[in-house]
Amino acid sequence: MNLDRLKLDRQVERLLAPFDGSGPGATIGVVLDGDLAIHRSAGMASVELGVPISARTRFRIASVSKQFTCAAVLKLAAEGRLSTTDDIRIYLPELPDFGPISIDMIMRNMSGIRDMLEVQRLGGMDLGMTCGIADLLAGICRQTDTNFPPGERFLYSNSNFLLAGLIVERVSGLALPEYLARHFFRPLGMNATLMTPLTRTLVPDLATGYMAGPVRATHGFELGGEGGLVSSVIDLALWDAALTTGAADRAGLTTQADFNNGVANQYARGLVVSHYRGVRTEDHGGLWPGFRTAFLRAPEQNATVIVIANFATIDPAQLAFATLDAVLDGKPGVHPVPAMPNFTRLAGRYLDPSSPMTLDVVVADSGAITVTPNGVPMSVKPTADGRLLAGKGPFALLLRPSEDALELEVSSGHIQNFHRVADNVPLPEGLDGVYACADMAAEWTIADDSVTVSGPLVCGQQWSLLGVEGDIIRVCIPGLLFQGWLDVRVMRDGEGAVSGLTANGGRAKRVIFRKL
Repeated sequence: MNLDRLKLDRQVERLLAPFDGSGPGATIGVVLDGDLAIHRSAGMASVELGVPISARTRFRIASVSKQFTCAAVLKLAAEGRLSTTDDIRIYLPELPDFGPISIDMIMRNMSGIRDMLEVQRLGGMDLGMTCGIADLLAGICRQTDTNFPPGERFLYSNSNFLLAGLIVERVSGLALPEYLARHFFRPLGMNATLMTPLTRTLVPDLATGYMAGPVRATHGFELGGEGGLVSSVIDLALWDAALTTGAADRAGLTTQADFNNGVANQYARGLVVSHYRGVRTEDHGGLWPGFRTAFLRAPEQNATVIVIANFATIDPAQLAFATLDAVLDGKPGVHPVPAMPNFTRLAGRYLDPSSPMTLDVVVADSGAITVTPNGVPMSVKPTADGRLLAGKGPFALLLRPSEDALELEVSSGHIQNFHRVADNVPLPEGLDGVYACADMAAEWTIADDSVTVSGPLVCGQQWSLLGVEGDIIRVCIPGLLFQGWLDVRVMRDGEGAVSGLTANGGRAKRVIFRKL
């Protein structure tokens, strides 16, 4: 008996213990030295039917799909059928001319193309509503601007990988699900893995996804190269083995590139290359209503952790890194985690007026800190240089606190400066009226402190408004995954009358609504 593995197995068992009941749960797999050494599950794949999660259970792995789409692009490039330096409009001529955007830029989230899910959200849609790939592509094609000049920054955008999947289809002549099955899943023995664009497709052994309650999750958006895969822990362990042995192009997926300013982008091609406690990691997460996934490799330690949950309140990334901590326990060269300083005074709301962008900072009684931009909460850890790290990899926000202020550095090296703002700030004068945006094909009608949204696919959604400071407000948007918000600057004409709004979401920036 390998006592080290027995110890690790029992630590994984403890991590899963809170979910070992009649509710939805999670499964954890640990690959060590090419062997699926640990595979434990807890909770129910179907609460209604009393079916427990097992080794056979499949899940929607959401954005973990992106590395497979990138692998397909790289295979076509290796065959000489395309080049990653090709402009995407060679294969997708219907796209607007945003300037030179290469296939490589979309695989690295450097294109600046607005996120298609956020485009739909600004028109009143949510993930539980019905939306087809044609609708998503139409939303991308309506855009007249990008979030930033291509190559300047990192900003996660599902649009990039829908487009990458469409390029694979147009170059190969095969639908993306068939291309992936023919060139990856079947040869690698990944018999539980398939792409299912329609979430209503019946898939044997597929877990039901649940939101808090628990209640069954609804998800109506059609899925493509950005997140359409169903898989299992065992199949993702087979994929990990292919990355290790060279059967899949790990080098291509993990080779980094620089932003225009020379700073390295941690987001490679569908995998994030980073370091944790001094150990190199290659990872990606996945989030879809009712499903969450973490695929975390530590290649220099010959270790990979795979965590999948069918409950929205479970955090697979936290479980994955806790499991990796157990793997790293006692190994040489592993850095300790710095102690969290007492930052109780940080709690509050902060504004960068130049963006504009707001952050909410919450400090729990335990001292744990959560930073929330655009409604997406990020847990915070201290860094060795005295800053605070919210999130991880290219998503991370590095914060340097000072009195009533925060300096924030994003992964591209750009700096933003925030100051604390008061609560219960009144809304600016003159907001009431109708605002239109052709990029979103939407109209917003503002009356008092609420917004009624009419979009291309849905009408009548109700949002609320919150004052921040002066002519900067929040538009608060309820959603299936989280309660989000847009940071909005009120535009005024030369006489001071309100003429429009400039909205900034997490993944759609500089969206202009003109007052009619």
